[in-house]
This record gives sequence, structure tokens and C-alpha cells, in this order.
Amino acid sequence: MPDLKTRWDIFCTVVDNFGDIGVTWRLSRQLVAEHGVAVRLWVDDLRAFERLCPEIDTQAGRQWQQGVEVCHWSAEWQPVEAADVVIAAFACQLPGAYMDAMALRDKTPLWMNLDYLSAEDWVIGCHGLPSVKYKHVQKHFFFPGFHKGTGGLLRESGLLERRRQFQQSPEAQRTFLAGLGVDRAPGALLISLFAYENAGLASWLDTLASDSTPTHLLVPQGRILGDVERWLNVQGLQAGALHVRDALTVQVLPFVRQDQYDPLLWCCDFNAVRGEDSFVRAQWAGRPLLWHIYQQEEDVHLDKLEAFLALYVKDLPAAAGEAISGLWRAWNAGETMTDHWQLTRKHWPQLQKHAESWCLEQASHTDLAAALVQFYVNWI
Repeated sequence: MPDLKTRWDIFCTVVDNFGDIGVTWRLSRQLVAEHGVAVRLWVDDLRAFERLCPEIDTQAGRQWQQGVEVCHWSAEWQPVEAADVVIAAFACQLPGAYMDAMALRDKTPLWMNLDYLSAEDWVIGCHGLPSVKYKHVQKHFFFPGFHKGTGGLLRESGLLERRRQFQQSPEAQRTFLAGLGVDRAPGALLISLFAYENAGLASWLDTLASDSTPTHLLVPQGRILGDVERWLNVQGLQAGALHVRDALTVQVLPFVRQDQYDPLLWCCDFNAVRGEDSFVRAQWAGRPLLWHIYQQEEDVHLDKLEAFLALYVKDLPAAAGEAISGLWRAWNAGETMTDHWQLTRKHWPQLQKHAESWCLEQASHTDLAAALVQFYVNWI
């Protein structure tokens, strides 16, 4: 393993509010805490970062947070010495002066592009391959993934044991939810909703409201809130707002900082999540989930959706697999959710059991931070 003198630079441009910074912040902390390396995290948007980590000083050019040196990546780049390992997150373009600094080092750094998460088969063949060169500095592809032969998923040491203990303690769950102002109604299905704008939401809320089982829907502040307002026929929903319509209770939560998001997912019976970071965290929760994938041009995101679904449902009975797949497809197409949700509920016990077994299967693979460190060890 690398020694404490190994220095890593991770570059992050905030493209979609919180996804990019969510992944890189989580990765940076784990590399420091579990692998003893020095990490400098370069971020171009500290205000978005502040939502995940309120301690961030948005005016500081350089600061330390949880063992990570956080640097503002400003348009006016000031030359610095390049690190031993350089990660460009999600194909962001490094400053030209920094690339020159990489080329000037006596010992060439390991330069990697940490790519987006995908279950597509081609990822296995491309993971770890050389990419472009800058002068004599070679860049490598590094792909997170669900298959062995990829970079794995972000998973901190002991995460699943902490989750198990929390989910086995009703008191711990009550205390956590009370801290968010949530008093879970007895017998209610608890659902978290974190999503992009979605035309299919109204039909889903209609279905939940008319259900024989009560539902308590927790909605952290975010982009889906406008659709919730339209369904409720209210304006200006703020954290703490609570509305009841028939069997459905809708409660707005404050935007949840990163270290509170895991226990929120762990408390819920079902989690609707979006993007990449929350998608992975929902899988570690071991509960049925619904993924709103980030939309891309020419609908290429749908190939990623189908690739994951094919992998996720392969060990499910056919009817249960078709039910959850239909729900995901309808949600990502903004279509009516009623029939798909009712069918999903019909197979609920199978889906609950499968969510836990899928979680354990993925946890048997090397986690992303450890895979990155091992790649560096093999490279040197």
C-alpha cells in the first residue's frame, strides 16, 4: 500500500448540482481515512459543495475538511506542483498549467479519468486501459461498475454493519427521524423521494393517496419539489411542510447533508433516488428502490438504465423482475405509474429480499477507493 507521503489531486467540476461533488467528496474522505493518503480536492463550485457539507467556507481558496484539503478551482489558476496521483472526475478538463506541471515532474504521476458509473458490458473491457497522452504523461480510464473486472462502487469500511445495527434498532430510527421532524405514522409505508422533475409523479401520488396502506412520503428539498407543489396545489413548499391527502402524508425535509442521507435511506421501506451517488447509497440500504437516471442527449442514458436492469433482475422471479423493471421504465419516461406501482407492491416480499441479497453481492466486490489504490500500487 502507498505510504503517507503519497499525494492525490482530485479535480471536480460541478455539472449537475450535487452528483459530481457528492462522489468526489465521499471518495476523498475515504482515501484519507482508510488508505492514509493526502488528498487535495479541487472544486469549481463551493456553494453546491456547502449543501453536502455545511462547514465549507465558500470564500476560502484553501481549507481543510475532515482530513481533506479542499481547494477552490478558480478560473484564474495559480500554478501548483502536481501530485503523485491525479484524478479527473467525470472527464473534466484539467487546467493547462497543471498538465504542464504533471509533465515537469521527475516521476510521472498516475493520471486517471474516473468515469461515470455504468453496468454496460463494454465497461469491463475498457476499465484500466490507457487513454490519451499529454506530452509523455499517459491517462488511464477508470470505470466504477457492478461487475468484477471494473472499479467497483464507493463503500466505506464497516458500512453494512452500521446499517444492520441501525435497521435493527427501532429506537435509533425514531431518534434520527425525530431530528428531521418526522413522526412516522404506525403502519405507514415510509418512502424517500429524491428525483429530477418528473411528469409521472402526479399519477404515483394519486395511487399512494388512494391506497389501502398509508404512505408517509419524505421529500428532501430539490428539483422534484415543484411537481409536488403542483399536485398539492400549493406554492412555496419549505422544509417542515406537511400535507395529508387521504392515505398519503407528504412531508418536506431540509436538503440532507451527505452524512445524514444514509440513515434516511436506511429508515425507509422504499427509496426513489436520482443520479449516481444517491443511487449507490440506496443499494447499500438493502431496500427496494427506484432510480431516476440523469437524462442525456439522444437518450443514451436509457441504454445504461436497461443494462443495469438486466443485471439487477436476473436473479428475481420473472414476474417480480418485470414489475420493478416496468416501474423504472415508466418513471424514467415520465409515464403513468399507477399499474406499475400496484404490480410492484404485489411482489413486495420478493423485492425486499432481493434488495438485500443484491447489496451483499455487490459488497463482495472490491470497493472503489480500494480499487483505485490497488491500481496505483500495481502501476508503480
